[in-house]
Amino acid sequence: MDSLREPNTRLAGRLRGLAFVLLVSVTAAGCDSQGQAPEHQMPPPVVNVAEVIAEPVTLWESFNGRVVAPETVELRPRVSGYIDKVAFEEGELVQAGDLLFQIDPRPYRARARAARAELARAKSQLALAKTEAGRAKPLLDKRAISREEYDRREATLASAEAQVSAARAALESAELQLSYTRVTAPVSGRTGRAMITRGNLASADQTLLTTLVSVNPMHVYFDADEQSALDSQQILDAESATAVRIGLAGDSGFPYRGTLDFIDNRLDPGTGTLQYRAELANPEGAFRPGQFVRVQLPVAKLEQALLVNRKAVLTDQDRRYVFVVDANNTAARRQITPGRTQGELLVIRDGLNSGDRVVVSGVQKIFADGMPVEPQQVAMRSREAAVDTALASVGP
Repeated sequence: MDSLREPNTRLAGRLRGLAFVLLVSVTAAGCDSQGQAPEHQMPPPVVNVAEVIAEPVTLWESFNGRVVAPETVELRPRVSGYIDKVAFEEGELVQAGDLLFQIDPRPYRARARAARAELARAKSQLALAKTEAGRAKPLLDKRAISREEYDRREATLASAEAQVSAARAALESAELQLSYTRVTAPVSGRTGRAMITRGNLASADQTLLTTLVSVNPMHVYFDADEQSALDSQQILDAESATAVRIGLAGDSGFPYRGTLDFIDNRLDPGTGTLQYRAELANPEGAFRPGQFVRVQLPVAKLEQALLVNRKAVLTDQDRRYVFVVDANNTAARRQITPGRTQGELLVIRDGLNSGDRVVVSGVQKIFADGMPVEPQQVAMRSREAAVDTALASVGP
């Protein structure tokens, strides 16, 4: 029996020693963790903050527009004939009066010569009739001719005068038709492709020769919704020449300027839109008829507006909010009421004050309202946007 108890006693002693060692280790580990806890505390996250901008602004609304040439001509001949010459390069710029097509002038030149000869014959007949009528009066007074002969000579004179007038009109018509054999540009602009080539017959008022569109200035048509039209009415009434911003599809922003010169007199009942037209200078030919562009129309001018970068605005279902950093460097959630966009900025109608510091970068590091942060001051507006704003303030 004693031999059996001795191994059990030694085993129990070893177990008690092992338990003591584990207890000491756990206790020591606990003490170490408590002593090092302050050393591993996470610092506040670094975020970029910017002060709310307070300045007068003009609010713009964007629309899609289409470029239209103020003058578009479908060139057709006024006389029939065979084409002798195509005197232009397709797609080139021409000036009003430049020769584009030459129709064979020989038949019309012959008609003009015949009309000129007929006029000369009529003038000779008129001269003879005047001479005979001039002699008739003295002869009638002397009773050398009858009254009937006198009336006949007077009638012959009137008929000769009429024949001269008719011959002169026929000559003018022949010379006019001869001039029509030179088909010239009625307006300055850019030509299309030649629809008929040398040697082909062109029929008067029927055959399409080419098209011609003016290039400078151009017109830009766009349709504004009813609300934007109402909002912009105050600006349009106050300004004699309202400027609009225009950009091509590949442009960054709206680098071109135009001036409104026409507003339709009624809204389209089908679409609820009002049509506008702006005149756009196009000296370098960057715009072509039919091209689609983006147009910005001023809809409101605010004496003092609060603006923040759109990156700072967060969304919670249907609510918008930002994080505002106070003097104690604590981030607090602030619900806002946004207005229209102003480039990369957003107009704030309610919820912020001038001078508030808003988190514009690093908002993902803020996990709770009232969390301490380490703010770094940055500009609310980027350098490129500041340049655009300065240019816009100068005007077109």
